[in-house]
Amino acid sequence: MRLSLSTNYFKADTPVAARIDQALSMGFGELELGYGTTLEEAAEYRRLSGRIAIGSVHAFAPVPISAPSGHPELYAWASPDPEARRIARFNVFKCVDFAADMGADTLVLHLGRVPARGFWPWGDKVRARLRHGRRMLETMKTEFAEAMPQLEKRRVVLGLENMPYLEGFPMTDEWSALSEFSAWIKPWFDTGHWRVQECNRWVGPFLETAYSRLEFAGMHLNDVKDFNDDHFAPGGGKVDFKALKAFMAKVPHVVFEPKSHVSEQSLRQGVEIINDAIS
Repeated sequence: MRLSLSTNYFKADTPVAARIDQALSMGFGELELGYGTTLEEAAEYRRLSGRIAIGSVHAFAPVPISAPSGHPELYAWASPDPEARRIARFNVFKCVDFAADMGADTLVLHLGRVPARGFWPWGDKVRARLRHGRRMLETMKTEFAEAMPQLEKRRVVLGLENMPYLEGFPMTDEWSALSEFSAWIKPWFDTGHWRVQECNRWVGPFLETAYSRLEFAGMHLNDVKDFNDDHFAPGGGKVDFKALKAFMAKVPHVVFEPKSHVSEQSLRQGVEIINDAIS
């Protein structure tokens, strides 16, 4: 297994060459170009691509010139608004082309949100989320059917990431309903996002759900303490990574996604924890 590091970990003023040196020194064999990647950084990563593999790219990278800064939800493909979907689809496929040009085989994507509004009791909100999710499934099936030829042409898999909030789409059983597109559109598992949902009791334990029976494009190792999307290195929170040993062994990309506040020492310890968990 080759471990990967998201470039969102690095501070903005760290030169690309120094980022690669640091990643290699910590035992990483590839990088995920994060959604904060600028056009200038992208050119430098391309120039130095022989030094370390680019396994995946996180949309929307490089940062569009129209955006003030990078963000994974600049555009929402899973939107009830046809024009919003058109703009999102255009930008997703710009990222697909970029990923292919960088030698990456996967684009990680936050697909969008569906409404989850309701009054007391809490169950009303959950039922609203499920109802809107069913409608969005039908919309996205049409979108995905049209997208599949381009994904196949560029040989890039879309990895749709699970989100830490109730509105995130798709969730659990919704993924089973999208399995007809699994050749080029697959789920992407974020450990911290799932842990937050477990704490909120929106989902059950990972290994007991539909997610455990699906084929994944990859995963983010994101440790959290409780209800916050903390993005600590493994060992900095409460995620049980040893329980995910078999899962980690079968996904093509295992990506550490710590925020830049995590120290290099903590990240190195996190690498040791994962190597111990999978040994």
